[in-house]
Amino acid sequence: MKYLKDVVTLQYDSDKCTGCGMCLNVCPHGVFEKFEGKVRIADRDQCMECGACALNCPFGAIDVQEGVGCAAAIIIGFFKGTEPTCG
Repeated sequence: MKYLKDVVTLQYDSDKCTGCGMCLNVCPHGVFEKFEGKVRIADRDQCMECGACALNCPFGAIDVQEGVGCAAAIIIGFFKGTEPTCG
C-alpha cells in the first residue's frame, strides 16, 4: 500500500548502518532491502511511519517522526492550497 508520494519523514544514514537487518525484521511494509552487505531503502513511499525501524536500529542509522508524514502533508497542503508536502 502506498501512501502519499514524497512526504514520509524517514531518514537513513548508510554510514551508520552495519547491515544487522533489524529494520528488515520489524518493518511491516518492506521499506528496506539488503544490498551489498548493508540495508538500503527500497521504497520510501511504502513507509507508514510506525517508527519500528528507528526504535529497533541499534546503531541509530534510521530516523522517522512517527505518524506525522501523511497527516501533516494533507493539512499543510489544505491550508496552502497546494499538493501535500511536508516542507
